[in-house]
Amino acid sequence: MLRFIVQFLVTCLALWLAAQIVPGVAFSDTPSLLLAAVLLGIANAVVRPVLTFLTFPLTILTFGLFLLVVNAAVIGLVAALLGGFMVDGLWAGVGAAIVTGVVSWVAGWFIGGERRAD
Repeated sequence: MLRFIVQFLVTCLALWLAAQIVPGVAFSDTPSLLLAAVLLGIANAVVRPVLTFLTFPLTILTFGLFLLVVNAAVIGLVAALLGGFMVDGLWAGVGAAIVTGVVSWVAGWFIGGERRAD
């Protein structure tokens, strides 16, 4: 349960930072930001694996860079479902995907993963 809470907080931070840095990404209020983080977590668990599987040949051809477009599409889907979250076009979505990816990576580096005793 603690892992889900930490992931939620990291996603909130990443989306807030994306709204501050990337032109074309905005939130109308704090509850929209919180709900966007929840919806993004659900979309990443359900929709993103399907899109990743369907676009696997393009991902291979672009050496993985097409995953940015997949991530941008998932963020755009969340923005389309949530009225208080605005993403203005593909490039804003790609920028938001980059920011959220970097923030998640840095947070994972600081927090660390679960270590197994093999």
